[in-house]
Amino acid sequence: MITLRLPLCALAALLLAPVTSSQWDPANGDWSKEQSSDLRVMTWNVQDGLCRSNAKQNSLGDWPGLVTIVASMQPDVLILQECADNNGNGTGSGSDSVSQLEAVLEMFMHGGADTFNGGVPVTSYVQLYAPAYDLPYVFVSPTSDGFNRDVIMSRYPFGDVNGDGADEHADFFQLADLYAPGGGGGIRGFQHAEIDLPDGIYAGDLIMGNSHLKAGGDASDHAQRVDAAMNIAYYIDALMNGLGSGGADPNGKVFQPAASALPSAETLVILGGDWNEDELGNGATKGPADWIRSAAITGGSDGTDRDRSDMTYDASADLFNGSTTTQGSGSKLDYLCWQDSIASLRRSWVFNSATVPGGAVPQELAGFPINPQLASGFASDHRPVVADFILPLAGVCSDPTTDVGFAKAGSSALVPRFSACGGLDSGETADFLLEDALPGAQAWLVIGFSSIFAPFSGGTLVPTPDLLLGPLPVSGAGEVSIAAVPGGGGPADAWVQFIVLDPGASFGRAFSNGLEVPFGP
Repeated sequence: MITLRLPLCALAALLLAPVTSSQWDPANGDWSKEQSSDLRVMTWNVQDGLCRSNAKQNSLGDWPGLVTIVASMQPDVLILQECADNNGNGTGSGSDSVSQLEAVLEMFMHGGADTFNGGVPVTSYVQLYAPAYDLPYVFVSPTSDGFNRDVIMSRYPFGDVNGDGADEHADFFQLADLYAPGGGGGIRGFQHAEIDLPDGIYAGDLIMGNSHLKAGGDASDHAQRVDAAMNIAYYIDALMNGLGSGGADPNGKVFQPAASALPSAETLVILGGDWNEDELGNGATKGPADWIRSAAITGGSDGTDRDRSDMTYDASADLFNGSTTTQGSGSKLDYLCWQDSIASLRRSWVFNSATVPGGAVPQELAGFPINPQLASGFASDHRPVVADFILPLAGVCSDPTTDVGFAKAGSSALVPRFSACGGLDSGETADFLLEDALPGAQAWLVIGFSSIFAPFSGGTLVPTPDLLLGPLPVSGAGEVSIAAVPGGGGPADAWVQFIVLDPGASFGRAFSNGLEVPFGP
């Protein structure tokens, strides 16, 4: 125990990190990413508004609402559900083909002549309000339920990241194994694309999944959603994680697409879509989001994260009224879920123009006719979920710790992020950094010689509270830096987590993620 305390005492040496400017300031109308290297992902059920027969002029309607909200949020990757249904939109008949919907999305982004409506000019389009923003890479799913199609749009090109010779998949087929009943990803398929992120910025690439699960409140509807979710969970674990074996699809159950090599260790899987069930409103029932996140055993070792722990799904809320509702029924039906052992969440939110005060309206949203606060109500009966992710960057030193999660958001949906850089064997040093805390607040570092994972102040306290360091002042950049922590004194593990006194957080406390810190001999 004494040898463990010696390196931990070095944590008392504090150096505040330099103040850096940030862009994110939604209260004053700036909704841009805080860091340009963050990856912004948005999921949205657009309720049939993207279809060939819809009017594409700048007048009160769903099309301008969709245009101005996408232009305002400017995601790097946009996944859409419920596209292509002209009957559902009440403006025509039939469902758009893949090529027709591709043409619609070209008009949505870039304008031009509406070839489906007599060649009249498109007067509402994304680049009208955000000229420097584009999503040039578009994957329209060929799988349809006879009405709707799913779409993935990306700032970055699609590219094969696991050696299977393809980068776009409309669905999969697998045999039953373990908990998965076999089959595919549900009534509309499990659309997923492999995205080649810039090598000069990111250490890995992205696999983006998109699904629109069966709607309805009957037991059979729930069963269809859960069957699809179980299949998706198994597919991710087998093909992307190798079921812990080190090789893709070790049990030979996935037939389409054919298994190949695992993605690189830094390549991230993010899943999202309209999963049509509120996990907080279905009682003790294990719904599709929980299955996709955790597979059979919540908190076990068969999860869908790359390290086979559980993934994390969002707890996004409206920045101005705190509502987690994403659909007009008052439920949260729309989700983003990610491998948190690879990426960290900077923040996520539900966007609803109706709650945005005048001074917080993005300039792009001001293009909506008459009153920009009406845009969401006209656009869709769903509200988009938006998240900024912090990905491993190219050329960045390694983190010797294990991120065990359990961060709790503070003011403005900001999630404090705790990381380390360096080494912790004898003769090495590591720098510890808390980011995205409330500027000017006070923070306490909780240090434990074991973990406890105990409920505390609306969150989860990871370490046993054996030692406390603090109060530590949070810089104007929202950071606390602890430099040159010496390694050695082990082998032994410590568990550490920051608590930030933040009046904008529930119970007045925001939590960082917990770290398991391995001190070497």
